[in-house]
Amino acid sequence: MPPRPPKTITLSREQARRLWLQAQRLDAREPFGAGAQATKAAVEHLGYVQIDTINVIERCHHHILFSRIPSYERGHLAQAQSLDRSVFEYWTHALSYVPLRDIRFFLGAMKAHRAEPKRWSAVGGREEARKLLARIRKDGPLTIRDIDSDVLVEKAHLWASKKPSKGLLERAFYDGDLVISARAGMLKTYELTDRHFGWEKRPTPASERQVTAYRLDRALRAQGVVSLDSICHLDAPAKAAVAELIEARVKRRELLPVGIEDSTVPHWMPREGPEAAALPPDLVHILSPFDPLIIQRKRLKLVFGYAHAFEAYLPKEKRVFGYFGLPVLIGDAVVAVLDLKTDRQAGQLLIQQWSWLEGQESPERKALIEAELARFERFQLARDVAVPVAHDEA
Repeated sequence: MPPRPPKTITLSREQARRLWLQAQRLDAREPFGAGAQATKAAVEHLGYVQIDTINVIERCHHHILFSRIPSYERGHLAQAQSLDRSVFEYWTHALSYVPLRDIRFFLGAMKAHRAEPKRWSAVGGREEARKLLARIRKDGPLTIRDIDSDVLVEKAHLWASKKPSKGLLERAFYDGDLVISARAGMLKTYELTDRHFGWEKRPTPASERQVTAYRLDRALRAQGVVSLDSICHLDAPAKAAVAELIEARVKRRELLPVGIEDSTVPHWMPREGPEAAALPPDLVHILSPFDPLIIQRKRLKLVFGYAHAFEAYLPKEKRVFGYFGLPVLIGDAVVAVLDLKTDRQAGQLLIQQWSWLEGQESPERKALIEAELARFERFQLARDVAVPVAHDEA
């Protein structure tokens, strides 16, 4: 007689929120400690930290880390990338910082990218790519500014470059031939991947089954309670394999099926998962719209009852919370949205708009947010540090 399927556990939205916040390490002020090693620990736990170009305030990769590391400095991420080489950049659901320990789960995607001949049509031929790699091999790492031989072309789309060499660099990056060895703002330095990591032989790529397990385990660690959509965020082709693995783990009673109140969306959690503990009621986080807690909009609405809208691309008259609204989390509730802007010349953080969510305004919460804004402003205006250079690259 086949074993009975495990009983579905029903969680309240409050319990689901707390489990997600615990998994995101937003349940404590200093969950990863301090110093440069805290950055490595945070990226390894979260699985990835998204990179974005918008700098109305500090760019999101620094903001996400600051939200979990109160003493975070921009140089810590530069050190992890360029000196310690404990993180690297690659595509998850967006360009992101990823722990180096996980690179074997991305080597297959790099190989598949190299094998796609159609991608070459937009960036030039293989001979041009070979010449570019040979130049880096001989002369060392370079940025797009080091290439002055381009004949500018018309953009193929809004985010494209007029420089064909930029396409060649990006192609070699996604192929895995080049790695971004340093970043100054959004200016990237490219180096040969094997030389940057000191590899005589590359790690063995993970199998497809191992990559599927990695996706699931990464989500379980950083989300606590997962759905198929939350595991495969913007990665629909991965869903079939992940669903099959979930079913197998449920049968082995390693995962338990979960329902969240009146939602019909299936969820799962580890059998030995943590309890949904209460969070400090005075703990405040001003979150990036690209934070892992905010970026999955449907999940955020289901669990927090808050529908975040990124309004930067909307006409001014259609905005509700402002151009660059940042959700404010107090304890386990999103209570307000602040539209902030850093005036770097004047040396101050500007509040463009302060919007309370319905029923959340109080003098006590306002005081808590103002105290956090003071800390946030100090981070925004802190002087940038130089990107470190490894001795063998000097």
